[in-house]
Amino acid sequence: QVQLAESGGGLVQAGGSLRLSCAASGRTFSNNAMGWFRQAPEKEREFVAAISWSGASTDYADSVKGRFTISRDNAKNTVYLQMNSLKPEDTAVYYCARSTGRLARGIVEGTADLGSWGQGTQVTVSS
Repeated sequence: QVQLAESGGGLVQAGGSLRLSCAASGRTFSNNAMGWFRQAPEKEREFVAAISWSGASTDYADSVKGRFTISRDNAKNTVYLQMNSLKPEDTAVYYCARSTGRLARGIVEGTADLGSWGQGTQVTVSS
């Protein structure tokens, strides 16, 4: 069993930046694709970004392309989400998830088995 812990959320003004971290403990995650998701109040959880097991492949939701960057450091068992040019509509609780597969495509397509989730970190962007 792997445990995931997100950090780095907070309150930021529109146009600002934050970097979220997701630290994994327990079982290794270096052979697994990872994803970031978010859930705003009264909305369903939505996909944000995904990264393959090696970090060679990434994909993003259209709403964050060009502003967010997902990366990973397998030596540190950590995946990151760099968020730039933040907008009020980015306000949400952000979650990381571990796929049982290696490819980011499964997370993007919604076919991956996301067996492990973190507790989430709140991101609030003020206008």
